Amino acid sequence: MGTLWFWIVAVMLVAYVVLDGFDIGAGIVYLFVARTEEERQQAMRSIGPFWDGNEVWLLAAGGTLFFAFPLLYASAFSGFYLPLMIVLWLLILRALSIELRGHSAEPLWRTFFDALFTFSSSLLAIFYGAALANVVRGVPIGPDDYFFLPLWTNWKPGPHPGILDWYTVTGGILALVALAVHGALYLALKTEVDLEQRARNFARNATPVLLVLTLAGLPLTVLARPHSLDSYIAHPILFVIPCAVLASLAVVFLATRGRSPLTAFLGSSAYLSTMMVGAVVGLFPVLLPTVGTAGRDITISLALAGPHTLHVGLVWWTLGILLAIMYFVIIHWLFRGKVPRHADGYGH
Repeated sequence: MGTLWFWIVAVMLVAYVVLDGFDIGAGIVYLFVARTEEERQQAMRSIGPFWDGNEVWLLAAGGTLFFAFPLLYASAFSGFYLPLMIVLWLLILRALSIELRGHSAEPLWRTFFDALFTFSSSLLAIFYGAALANVVRGVPIGPDDYFFLPLWTNWKPGPHPGILDWYTVTGGILALVALAVHGALYLALKTEVDLEQRARNFARNATPVLLVLTLAGLPLTVLARPHSLDSYIAHPILFVIPCAVLASLAVVFLATRGRSPLTAFLGSSAYLSTMMVGAVVGLFPVLLPTVGTAGRDITISLALAGPHTLHVGLVWWTLGILLAIMYFVIIHWLFRGKVPRHADGYGH
């Protein structure tokens, strides 16, 4: 049951990164590719029916951690209190920028909300990447299985790290570029004319940068946490995952040059999925590794809830996930195709 719930949480996080990733990415590139008021309305309408529903996956993953791995939930949510509060405020600011922009006819206020949309989306991507890098690198877990992290210390991974160091900042930059490409490909898929072309050009130009950052990620991860390759060395077949990462980037690179937006977007989705799976495999069976000698790793067996909780939770989780899948299939079917250039309100 522990392994099952480990992968359930992992799949939900992958779904969140892929689905909310495209509207966060659209926010990152928003000011760079949408030049006119008409284009910005078109970009907003392209994510209008989806962005708030996509965030449900993050809430559901947090709720699943609460009952499946209560020790991990308690330790991580208290130790990462500061970045969690920052992420919460960024989610609020991003939601306000999307909603309030549509209720203002004043150009000055619309410009303010446009800038807030890009600002909050960009910082969200950076903090998400830094958060994943913190988990991969490890945290200073104490004998009581809790920890505290300041925002930064000496900018070096080690026994006394901060939330931000050279490794986690690199992870944040990688996430920023990856989601920017993902969002640009989504806009190229859903919009028309000049906005579509600018979004495609952005993705085409940013893909080589993403490739360089991805290739640098493996040796930097090994340098920050030498045990991150243990699972791969024990099971060499797992090296197919980094190969899939590079293959998906190749698909994005070729599709953006061959004018196939759907193929490029699917390639980007595969890239984000395989990157997340690769990180999770590198951790398994550890949920949160420790650095230093005071504490111990929080593993699946250590953090797992009781069997009754897990069995009852599996029933309700199955019902909930089926309803969620049905909702997402319906909403994407209803709002399929490109967004018309001339329309009012959200959706298309």
